[in-house]
Amino acid sequence: MLIKKIGIDLGTTNTLVYVPKRGIVINEPSVVAISIIDKKVLTVGIEAKEMLGKTPESIIASRPLKDGVIADYKTTAAMMRYFVNKALGGFHLFRPEVMVAVPAGITSTERRAVIDATLAAGAKAAYIIKEPIVAAIGADIPIGSPSGHMIIDIGGGTSEMAIISLGGIVTSTSVRIGGNKLDVAIIEYIRKKYNLAIGESTAERAKIDIGSALFLDEKLKKEIKGRDIINGLPRTITITSDDVTEAIQSELDGIIMAMKDLLQKTPPELSSDIIDKGMILSGGTSQLRNMDQLLSRASGVPSYVAEDPMLCVAKGTGIALENLEYYKRSILTMK
Repeated sequence: MLIKKIGIDLGTTNTLVYVPKRGIVINEPSVVAISIIDKKVLTVGIEAKEMLGKTPESIIASRPLKDGVIADYKTTAAMMRYFVNKALGGFHLFRPEVMVAVPAGITSTERRAVIDATLAAGAKAAYIIKEPIVAAIGADIPIGSPSGHMIIDIGGGTSEMAIISLGGIVTSTSVRIGGNKLDVAIIEYIRKKYNLAIGESTAERAKIDIGSALFLDEKLKKEIKGRDIINGLPRTITITSDDVTEAIQSELDGIIMAMKDLLQKTPPELSSDIIDKGMILSGGTSQLRNMDQLLSRASGVPSYVAEDPMLCVAKGTGIALENLEYYKRSILTMK
């Protein structure tokens, strides 16, 4: 099968690749392991993530994207080339057209870096589209209708929020708060409260297993392992869901403030639509327990988590690519 178009959700935490008629073919961590000796890429994705925090001096395993944008251009281009080639599979005659979803708040320089990295990865043409638009498309929101729709996409690096009407963004905001910041907050909290140093993977696992945006009536518990800061020896402790909730409050407040700011900038006619329809949440971090309830309580607007929230941006990117002419005015840049 000749693949001529590919949609990419280039996320801080995970990269998803959508191929028309085949759906999402890749969903792997945005992590690259590189040999320091010869500067070669050793592995990408799942295998590279397993190396985080465990590599010898001769290998660096890192995330080349930070807060939704490229922090390491060469490594990002190498990672994208790997994912594009994996999606195309083996020998391919044609270079594909690639559409990449990016945060709504990125600068023109950051946007240029994404286009250049996409072309360097082997794309014939690179299209850039704003994440809130494709998240809404992927969440089955009828963005072309003459009424207001609100989407909040909470990913690993950023939280993207937008009011959409008639196929375009009326007003939007983007804050560089996402799942990664929550993980860092948990690491700091455990360090201060329990004198225990833990890694990112342990913090992420605690967030997923027992984390909640609101304090739970029935507390969840989890054993975590790390290094005692005082004596330097390995130690195991038991933490509760309250620990995680307390740890992430400050970051969640940042998301709430951005949401309130967006609602205050929304035209009155669209505000009434949003009260009727509610807010739709997408992105991997929207799956945190009670995230929808937290935002509803803070705004007074009902909120609902989309079906398969982590896949919305990738699915929407693929749909937009399949219907390029229809969605062209939603696209920011083409090269």
